[in-house]
Amino acid sequence: MSRIQALPPSLVNQIAAGEVIERPANAVKELLENSIDALATRIEVDIAAGGSELIRIVDDGEGIHPDDLVLAVTSHATSKIAAAADLFDIRSFGFRGEALASIAEVSRLRLRSRTADQPHGWELEVTHGRLSPPVECGCPYGTTIEIRNLFENIPVRRKFLKSVATEFGQITEQFTRVAIAHPRLHLVLKHNDRVVYQLPPADRPLDRLQTFFGQELTDQLIAVESAHAGIRLWGYVGHPSVSKATRKQQYLFLNGRWIQDRTLQHALTEAYRGLLMVGRQPVAFLFLELPTDQVDVNVHPTKTEVRFRDAQQLYRQLLSTLRTKFLSLDLQSRLTIPATPATPLMAPTLQPALAFAPARITEPVRPVEQDFAAWAKDRLAQWTPDQPPQLEHAADIGLEDEKPAPAEVPPNEIAAATENTPPPSAAEPLDASRALQIHDCYIVLETSEGMTVIDQHALHERILYEQFRARVLAGAVESQRLLMPVPIELAAKESALLLEHAELLNQLGFGVEEFGKDTVLLTKHPVLLRRVELPELVRDLAERLESNGTASPTRRDLLDELLHMMSCKAAVKAGQRLSPEEIDALLQQRHLIDDAHHCPHGRPTALTLSRAELDRQFGRLG
Repeated sequence: MSRIQALPPSLVNQIAAGEVIERPANAVKELLENSIDALATRIEVDIAAGGSELIRIVDDGEGIHPDDLVLAVTSHATSKIAAAADLFDIRSFGFRGEALASIAEVSRLRLRSRTADQPHGWELEVTHGRLSPPVECGCPYGTTIEIRNLFENIPVRRKFLKSVATEFGQITEQFTRVAIAHPRLHLVLKHNDRVVYQLPPADRPLDRLQTFFGQELTDQLIAVESAHAGIRLWGYVGHPSVSKATRKQQYLFLNGRWIQDRTLQHALTEAYRGLLMVGRQPVAFLFLELPTDQVDVNVHPTKTEVRFRDAQQLYRQLLSTLRTKFLSLDLQSRLTIPATPATPLMAPTLQPALAFAPARITEPVRPVEQDFAAWAKDRLAQWTPDQPPQLEHAADIGLEDEKPAPAEVPPNEIAAATENTPPPSAAEPLDASRALQIHDCYIVLETSEGMTVIDQHALHERILYEQFRARVLAGAVESQRLLMPVPIELAAKESALLLEHAELLNQLGFGVEEFGKDTVLLTKHPVLLRRVELPELVRDLAERLESNGTASPTRRDLLDELLHMMSCKAAVKAGQRLSPEEIDALLQQRHLIDDAHHCPHGRPTALTLSRAELDRQFGRLG
C-alpha cells in the first residue's frame, strides 16, 4: 500500500507549470503581462523556432529591486497582493506569483533587471529550478527575461508541441491581443531575427486593428459605446455583411485583459440574430470597463475566464447597445432590409425582455454573383431528360459571400407527420406540371401519396454538389497559373497556417508562397474556380485551417469543404423566382442524384405530408 508523502518543490513547480505554461505562447502571455504591470512603455518580443529554443522579452519598465530577484522566481511570491481581500480588488494582470517560477522549472531562464535608482543591473540564472547567485551586470533600465529550451527537462511535454509555424502563430495571437488592448505601448515582435511587427504607440485600438486585420475589415467596423451602472462598454463590431465561420475574430477585453465569456458571446450572437445566416459568427472587438469588485478573475489558471457579479446585467447591456446601434444605422446603403408592418423594429431598453424583431437582411447581388445566377439558371433552363447534366461550365462558378439560407421552421404537426412518411423514392420523378413556387423559396407539388414541399436552394445545392464532386474525383484537379500572382494580406497566424499547409493546398490546385511578413502570394488556383474572388477564397481556406485547431485536415476534408462552398454559392437562392421550365428541370434532376433528401450540410431538401395525415388533420377519418 502506497503511503502519502509530500511532493518535492521541484515536482510541485513542474505540475504548476503544466497548468500555467502549456506551450510557448503561454509563457509569452505571462511575461507580457508582467511587463505591462511594470509600467513599461516599450516591449520587445524575440522568438526563435516558435518559442521552443528562445523567448526573450525586453521592457523599459520599473525593473526589479536586487533584493527581490530570487523572490521573483520563487513560487507564490508577488508584489501584487498581500491579503485575501486583495483578490477581489485586483488591478494588475499577474497576482499569483506562479508564472516565473513555473517557467524557470522547465527551462533555462536568465533574468536581468535594473531599477532607476541603481547604478547597474543584476543578473540571475535558473536552470531547471536550480538558482545561481545573482551577479552584477550592465543593462538598461527595465527587465530582460530570456528563456531557452522550454520543456527541455520534460521530453513528453516537448513532444506535444506542434510545428514551428503553429507555435509561432499562437504566440502571434497572444501578441495581437496585448497590442489591441494596449495601443499606448510600443511593441516589437521578431521571429528568427526577422521583424514581424514594429508597432509604434497608437492613439486608438482601431489603428492596431487595421495593422492586424487590414483596411478591408476595418472599413466594415461599426463603433459602439454605452455606459450603465458604472459599466462602460465600447469598441467595434462588424457590419452584418461581414461574418466568419468561427468566433476567432471575436475579441473581448475586460479592464485591458483578454477574456472568454459564454454569456457575452451569447449576447453578441443574439444581437445579430436574423442579420447573419445560420452558422456564421459576427466580428467584434469589445472593451469592458467595470469596477474590480464586480468581477472575480481568480477562477482559471490562465486568467482567461472570469466570474461577473451580475452577468445578466452585462448581457442586457451588450445586447441593447448593439441592437440600438443597428437600428440607428442606414444599413440599406449596403444591405436590403425589407420592413413589414407585422414585424416592427422596436427600440430596445436595458430590461430583461428586450423587444426586438430583426429584419431579414440579404446582400445585394454583385457582378460575379450575377454571372453565377445566370449560369445556374441557364443550367436549369437548358437541361432536358435526354441530356444528362454535364460539367463543362463548372469553371464559370465564382465564390461570393453566402446569402442566408431559408429558415427551416415547419409546423410541429407536419414535422411529426414526416417521421413516419418517407419522401418519394429518388427513382421516381415528380410531376412538375402541378408544381407551385411559394415565397420564391419553396416548391409545393402534388404526389401520389399526398403533397411535398421542397426547399429549392437545398435541392439545387445537392444536385450541384454531386455534379461537382463527380467531376473532381474523376481525375486530377487542373490548375491555372496566374500571369500576375495575387498578393493577399492576412493575419500573421493565418499566413503561417497557409504556408505550413502549402503542400496540401498544392494538391488541391492552389499555389501559395511567402510574400512579406503577413502576406502570401497566390500563384495558381484550380481551373474549376476560374471566376473566384481569390482573396476571399484564400481567407476562407485559412479560416478553415484555423478552425481545425490541432487537427490537420486531410486533402479529402478540404476538398469536400470547397465543394460545399461551391455548390451552396452556385445554387438558386431563397427569394429567387424560377420559371416553370426551371422548376421542371430542377425536379427532373432530383431523381438522378444519389441523395435527393438532404443538402450537403445535412438539412432536408423536402417534407412530405401524406393524404392520410391531411384527412386526419381536417377530421375526415371519422
